Amino acid sequence: MRLRPAGADTPGVLSWMAVGLAAFAVGLAVRWVFTRVDVLGRARPFPVISVTVCALAALGCLIPVVQHARLERRLSAAASSVVGRPVEVRCQTLGQTWLEAHGELGYVEVGADGRPNRWTVIALQACADLSAWLGSDRRHPTRDQIVAVHVITHEAMHVAGILDEARAECAALQRDARLARALGATPEQALDLARRYWRQVYPQLSDAYRSTACRPAGELDEQLPDAPWQEASAAPDPFPATAIGAAGDAVSATKREFGTQALSPIRRHPG
Repeated sequence: MRLRPAGADTPGVLSWMAVGLAAFAVGLAVRWVFTRVDVLGRARPFPVISVTVCALAALGCLIPVVQHARLERRLSAAASSVVGRPVEVRCQTLGQTWLEAHGELGYVEVGADGRPNRWTVIALQACADLSAWLGSDRRHPTRDQIVAVHVITHEAMHVAGILDEARAECAALQRDARLARALGATPEQALDLARRYWRQVYPQLSDAYRSTACRPAGELDEQLPDAPWQEASAAPDPFPATAIGAAGDAVSATKREFGTQALSPIRRHPG
């Protein structure tokens, strides 16, 4: 989780382009209304081509904006249902990726009072992976899609007030199946996704995100019915000897595996 000054959102470029193109089309039509007859008394033809081109271009800009908003609403509703409080999920826009070149999959802002905001920002690529997973039959998610689903759960834990990364990570992986179901996966698909994250991804995280207490019957085990280790057979130890004390190697492996940094560190608010 990374701290930023509040109110640093970037307006969607496509939204402004759509508004500008629509206004231009309306302006052309209004101009024709007042100049239908030229100085010689001849009727001017309606600028059909110009108005149509502008209107279609505006519509073309709006389609991805609407899709973006629908995805955010769906993710927000699912995250809110998991934590039992309002969580607003915001997917990065293309413009924001240039302004926020931090390489994180998601973050939650924390105010000067130490309280997390009720919204989280998810990286553009992670949202693209989520959109692809939502548009599939969800039976064979890729590893990037599994991680993207988990990022929503993890950041929702921060919004709920769990600031410690290891505790947030453990709480999240025990709720991944619940989030996947809220997003339309069947119970079997949801549990399979959660178990794959627990077995394949969690052992690769750095020490800051893992805890020896995050295991069956461990201190962080909340005994949830859909935790990934419930009735799971032959689940590997998430703390193999090769991983303990090798945070740098684990993080490098995760970057190679998923093409980006797993999650971001907590920083204390200055002053």
